Amino acid sequence: LNRQIERKNLVLNSFTRHFKILMEGVVDYAIFALDKEGHVESWNSAAQKIMGYTTEEVVGKHFGIFFRPDERRTGEPNRALEQAIQRGKHEIEGWRVRKNGTPFFVTGLISSIHDDAGNLLGFANVLRDATERRDAQEKLVEAREQLAMAQKMEAIGKLTGGIAHDFNNLLMIIGGNAQT
Repeated sequence: LNRQIERKNLVLNSFTRHFKILMEGVVDYAIFALDKEGHVESWNSAAQKIMGYTTEEVVGKHFGIFFRPDERRTGEPNRALEQAIQRGKHEIEGWRVRKNGTPFFVTGLISSIHDDAGNLLGFANVLRDATERRDAQEKLVEAREQLAMAQKMEAIGKLTGGIAHDFNNLLMIIGGNAQT
């Protein structure tokens, strides 16, 4: 029995070590675990880099601190957790707030985590800072709109130039006939 317990502990320790290595190896995604109420339990270094909080500052705090004040007032953080419970996951695309107060655009997922009996243990939250991608998409849309406007203006210019040319030709004919 003791050998079985020792073996399980070795397997668990190995798994825990590999999981920590994996969590820290992911550099573009903030990965953090939440308890059943939405309080941060663990936090990878990418989350610290993206959000601006150290592990000591954030563990134990409700993840609602990452939401905009208006979203916190309307209960959006808890609504996201409820959706994750009901559907197993809640996809995220929206604005969040860094420790220093600056907004940034994220995409990601909140997944509910259950034990073998189906009891809720907490949540896994994976976010990616998509601000640069969103800004690039907005600039692309603006550039396309400007191109469309320039093409319309060019078409109007050609049309008015053609009308002016035709009108000038008509005036020359009228002028020529008036002289005779």
